[in-house]
Amino acid sequence: MDVITDPNRPNPAAELIKDGDARSFMQDVVQASREVPVLVDFWATWCGPCKTLTPALEKVVKAAQGRVRLVKIDIDQNRGLVQQLSQMGLPLQSVPTVVAFWQGQIADLFQGALPESELKKFIETLLKQAGGQMPTAELLAEAKQAVEQGDHQTALEIYAAVAQQEPENAEALAGLARALMALGEEEQALAVVENAPEKIRNHAEIAGVRSALELAAEGREARARLAEFEQRLAADPDDHAARIELAVALNAMDQRAEAAQALLEAIKRDRAWNEEAARKQLLKFFEAWGPMDPATVKARRGLSTLLFR
Repeated sequence: MDVITDPNRPNPAAELIKDGDARSFMQDVVQASREVPVLVDFWATWCGPCKTLTPALEKVVKAAQGRVRLVKIDIDQNRGLVQQLSQMGLPLQSVPTVVAFWQGQIADLFQGALPESELKKFIETLLKQAGGQMPTAELLAEAKQAVEQGDHQTALEIYAAVAQQEPENAEALAGLARALMALGEEEQALAVVENAPEKIRNHAEIAGVRSALELAAEGREARARLAEFEQRLAADPDDHAARIELAVALNAMDQRAEAAQALLEAIKRDRAWNEEAARKQLLKFFEAWGPMDPATVKARRGLSTLLFR
């Protein structure tokens, strides 16, 4: 299993991607799959989709850095092998067909040309079966751990490396932006969000950072007037505008539970005030904090209680 998970293991390209035939099939596929998962790409020179799929497969396999290998088999040059495998139940009547082997057995397969994102998911699922994971997943987990330990500079470097390798990785770009925010570089964080590829610009991770940046800007102004909001609420507990501004200030001070509670109190007092402004502000908090943040989880339960009581 160490062979799968050790990112430092040398992996010459010749080991990762090979052309196969009947003579090498047992060694390069069946026996090799007892160490690492092996993908077998059944293709043909006349197959249009194969011309798209094979390069994408090679790219994803190389990115896996030795955790998975690829063997390419031309069905026209290996009719005997194809016939033998078909008799074993493999659906090789059409190409491209990609079959995954693990521990000498067929683990999974797909037919047709999949986009790169789907190929990554296929390989990630295969690696989970084998007890491993893609290098990107390991790096993102390492970055998250650095954030939890307050080491935002290390997290920044890891997220930046992943984003450079995978420009459309929303989690990496969002993590990079949040690390920049934590280091006081909000302008750079905003630039990361604004320059995100069109494909992921509206991704939940990116939207969350955008909300966090907006809240940070609003919070700086609100913090300066914190005493004012508290005085207004002391004089009039139904001053909903002051309570919402107070929540924004508390959030800027990283007092998330208190910020959420202030908004829940405003909703409890008058849910419809100013077109449900308190509820909308709370949802903006949720987006900025992330769906699994403890403050989000707790406040969402409180909101549900108020809305469906």
